[in-house]
Amino acid sequence: MLNKYARAFFTRVLTPFAALLLRWRVSPDAVTLIGTAGVMAGALAFYPRGEFFWGTVVITLFVFSDLIDGNMARQLGTSSRWGAFLDSTLDRLADAAIFSGIALWYAGEGDNLALCSVTLFCLASGQVVSYTKARGESIGLPVKVNGLVERAERLVITLVCAGFAGWERTFGVPHIDILLPVALWVVAAGSAVTLAQRVVTVRRESAEADAAERGEARGSGPAS
Repeated sequence: MLNKYARAFFTRVLTPFAALLLRWRVSPDAVTLIGTAGVMAGALAFYPRGEFFWGTVVITLFVFSDLIDGNMARQLGTSSRWGAFLDSTLDRLADAAIFSGIALWYAGEGDNLALCSVTLFCLASGQVVSYTKARGESIGLPVKVNGLVERAERLVITLVCAGFAGWERTFGVPHIDILLPVALWVVAAGSAVTLAQRVVTVRRESAEADAAERGEARGSGPAS
């Protein structure tokens, strides 16, 4: 849902900035690479130390590159399969860095193996949710389902709650750190539901496609 509506809004807002980068002869691929590097640096430098507020600030500054690079490519008229592949691949690395940083905190100073496990489930399930759609489409299925919690929802829920949770350490706001565990459980549950939705959809679409192919094969057989 967020991917559908928020992306359109921020695309309009960021179009002038994308045009400015093009005038400076910055390539869309460079924006993709720099944005991913910034997200990974923010997540892995701050989150394992429990600096969730500042880590989220850094990540947020770079995460908009995911919208800017595609905008730049469209303005140039150079949208390509390579650009889509690079963007999707680096998105997986950025997501892994965010949840890995949180998991490292709970495995270390955060001292909560249960939440470390939940975070690792968020990481793994998020990757598999993306894979199911890509794999389904690669075998010729439309995969006409988005699901309850897509990448945009996973990031927004996690980053917003991580940023606010960081107020306890950075600004001394008491008990607000509970928001991050709540967010992780919500993302974990939502990702599990989304994964089930996509698997069920692919199962149904594959059965329909196989039945249609068998019907065509019988219809094109030799006349008796």
